[in-house]
Amino acid sequence: MSSQINASSRDTASNKETVRTPQNENNLATSVVLFVICFALFLGAIYSLSFLTLGNPWPMAVCLGLFALAFWLPQTIFGRSDSAGEH
Repeated sequence: MSSQINASSRDTASNKETVRTPQNENNLATSVVLFVICFALFLGAIYSLSFLTLGNPWPMAVCLGLFALAFWLPQTIFGRSDSAGEH
């Protein structure tokens, strides 16, 4: 297993050629805050289903939207989708 530096794993904020790994990605407090945000979105999606009736489809739309956000945010915005091939 070689550790190659490619364009997606370089830290652009500094001049050094450092590899971003899960160990130096972010600190514990940031990870906990991000987890709480994503878990709250997921729980909100589940809670919205309590308002679902056959005559009102909007709670299901809200559920699908929050559920998609709960998975899309960590994979794209928070930058963890490109880390599968690092190790």
